[in-house]
Amino acid sequence: MSEKSNMSRRSFLKATGGTASAVALTGTAVGQETTTQEDGGGGGTFNLINATMSTLDPIKATDTASGTVIQQMFDALMNYPDGEIEVQTQLAQGFETSDDFTTYTFNLKQGAQYHGDFGEVTAQDFVYAWERLAASDESRRAYFILSSIGVQHETDSEGNYQPGTLAVEAVDDYTLEMTLEEPFHATLPMLAYTAFAALPEGIVGDIEGYEGEIPYSQFATSNPIGAGPFQFETWQSNDVAEVSRFDNYHGQTAQVDRVNWRIIEDDNARYTYAMNRNADYFPIPTPFYDPNKVSVEETDDLGRQFGTYGPVRNGATLNYLAVATINAFYLGFNTNRVEKPARQAAAYAMNQNQVIEQIFKGRGQAAYHFTPPNIYPDGPDAYDQHAEQNYPYGYNQTQIQQARQVMEEAGYDQNNRYEFTLTIYSGSDTWQQTAQLLRDQLASAHIDMTIESAPFSTLLQRGREGNLQAYSLGWIMDWPAPDNFLQLLNPPQTDTSQDAPISYVNWLDTEASQQAQSAWEQIQDNPAPTDEAEAARNESYIQIEEANWEDVVFLPVYHRTDERFWYQNVDVERFGGAGTSRQMYNTTDLE
Repeated sequence: MSEKSNMSRRSFLKATGGTASAVALTGTAVGQETTTQEDGGGGGTFNLINATMSTLDPIKATDTASGTVIQQMFDALMNYPDGEIEVQTQLAQGFETSDDFTTYTFNLKQGAQYHGDFGEVTAQDFVYAWERLAASDESRRAYFILSSIGVQHETDSEGNYQPGTLAVEAVDDYTLEMTLEEPFHATLPMLAYTAFAALPEGIVGDIEGYEGEIPYSQFATSNPIGAGPFQFETWQSNDVAEVSRFDNYHGQTAQVDRVNWRIIEDDNARYTYAMNRNADYFPIPTPFYDPNKVSVEETDDLGRQFGTYGPVRNGATLNYLAVATINAFYLGFNTNRVEKPARQAAAYAMNQNQVIEQIFKGRGQAAYHFTPPNIYPDGPDAYDQHAEQNYPYGYNQTQIQQARQVMEEAGYDQNNRYEFTLTIYSGSDTWQQTAQLLRDQLASAHIDMTIESAPFSTLLQRGREGNLQAYSLGWIMDWPAPDNFLQLLNPPQTDTSQDAPISYVNWLDTEASQQAQSAWEQIQDNPAPTDEAEAARNESYIQIEEANWEDVVFLPVYHRTDERFWYQNVDVERFGGAGTSRQMYNTTDLE
């Protein structure tokens, strides 16, 4: 859900740090070459369920629903195979890095083809695609390349990117060179994101020097051209999306003929659609989920639980997979519109473990940090230890008396009650129940909290404009490192008076926000993939978490465990910590 920014590398947005990239930064390719299969497999349509999509443009998509479909059609240099977090090569055949980790040279696969009549993927296509990422008005991920990775570029007097100055060069048709301003530990994981995907040079004309071969509106809605294993067929807003097998794919040709997503928001309708066997591979909404029907037969070396679930309503017993993916779901408070005592009272009232057990039926872990446990400095045990020993608002408990006390110290009582509104995503029954639980608890602390619902796109737009008091959202990894999450708590990027803030809390001008900003600068100053720099980043990550505890701008609620269920005729690979939105379906088979 992060948004476009044109701030420079030395601006506060620069994202660095992290410990769990699990990549080698030397020599040749990460992972193995894929083998091209001449013919497709058993055929048929792989049927899925999706949420409302916003675009098919890789540089504009910020929602998981769009990203799930985009992942099938667009390939990048790197990839997370089956959503595992150990990055491997995709359109890159290999790469080299300079000794100081600032220059990357990628050797491209030869013969990789685009969909339609757009020919072979070349290094110049990446130069064009990445210039779009940096310069296009359609891009909401410009900070990925300008600030997070920090590719060398020039800026104007206001710090805005100067088009055409990106230090990305096509040395020849199959050699791409990229130069960074300084080392960045998560360069390869970031390049696996579809915002960095290859596009035919000049496909759209939204940057200087290109008129465009097709209108942008067509590219983003009805004619996206990539080099992935599936090509576009149709997208009807709020109804259906479909892609079909691309027979000239450079990797393993898809086993299925097509992938179809029915766009359904309502939980009951989703479950009914799956129980009528219209979906092959699907989540089960929490209101219809029974943990007693889970039988775990195996836990693999990545911690994924595999087994069966059922019988379900239609009598079938389903395959079952549960994965602790890298995510955080939270309540955000606009500090301009919700006073600190009320935010602290909400933290005292919230019992995260109660929410997980009673509302989410154990499908996740209580959250006390915004950084997920599987990428927290020194791992999940350190996450738990730090929270249990230091969380100031009650670890796994509700503290209504403290909530009431902090409000009374601020001058509120039963005759002078505080009011604010929490806006939640209208498609979520579980967030509705969570909000109701918090509302009822806060009523005893002299707070009247109103709950309102809004469509996801409306919620985001109102947040960017500063028109929310409090809101519920989640963040799913762009790359597997704490800075990908903690950038949302970088105070300058929370200012809703600026263009495209990355979060909507206006966390400015407090002692804790200054602590967070200083810690972010320390992260900026230690970007290298070295043990020394990593130690400095880890210290700063914890400082930001503790600063957030002090002011309660984000109230972490839970880290979701992703589960998938599928019928016995489906053979689908297990996904990893990067989640199902990074999973590609060319290896899926229908018996």
